Amino acid sequence: MSIPKRTPRIGLCPAASVPCRPHGRETRPFLGPSKPTQVGLEPRASAPSRGSGAAASGVGPFRALIFDMDGTMIDSMGHHRLSWIEFARRHAIEIEVNELMRRTTGRTGAECMNELFGREFSPAESWALVAEKEGIYRELFAPVFREVAGFRAFSAAARQQGLAIGVGTAGDRHNIAFAMQHLAMAPPPQAIVGGDEGLPGKPEPAIFLEVARRLRVAPEDCIVFEDAPLGIEAARRAGMRAVAVCSSHSAHDLAGPHVLAAIDDYDGLAACAWWAGLASSPA
Repeated sequence: MSIPKRTPRIGLCPAASVPCRPHGRETRPFLGPSKPTQVGLEPRASAPSRGSGAAASGVGPFRALIFDMDGTMIDSMGHHRLSWIEFARRHAIEIEVNELMRRTTGRTGAECMNELFGREFSPAESWALVAEKEGIYRELFAPVFREVAGFRAFSAAARQQGLAIGVGTAGDRHNIAFAMQHLAMAPPPQAIVGGDEGLPGKPEPAIFLEVARRLRVAPEDCIVFEDAPLGIEAARRAGMRAVAVCSSHSAHDLAGPHVLAAIDDYDGLAACAWWAGLASSPA
């Protein structure tokens, strides 16, 4: 099974009525329910404490970018959806797949299995089920593998600017290896944290905080790129700013006081004036 390739729309997120913009010097319409606010690019106000969940009140140079993987680096969420349908069919489980993904996207595989079956599995049992489900996913996605448009070029440009690059995903080591092999990023991310390392999944901030620790960058100096509401919330709890990647959710779904901008994909983002100002002169 396969799904049609999504046609990229630069700078406009699904269900958004205005072009994607950051909070900058001027008052901008925020792509969410909160009122427009005015946030200057420099200097940045006092940073949130580690893992406090408080958003910084100003914006300034950052030192690291942390990317979620599925739906953020790679355009895979449609095939995760198909794999859940097939996995449920094999186990004779009736599911409402959109509701299941709403509750589980961003959580670890073991957490997802407990949620799906409604009971607590042993680690060995849960990860055996995860291996089956994710094997279906990789089989479906491999023939049509694609990045979220412009990701590799953007991450390479950010690395050239001196920014550290990390990955914080609920995916397991097999899905990580699958994605990294196909993306063939050169150089590879400096830190990768997966969902099978014993940390709680999103919206808990542990995965993002561990990426920052491995990068040796304070949480308040990181920007998280995320495509799912649970991941956006995890960034907030980590005390990090975020950019919403609207590959599978609307900008409204991914709004928050710590969200700097909402983008449809990465095409042209490295050349945007607001990004150049945001990422300039990393400490």
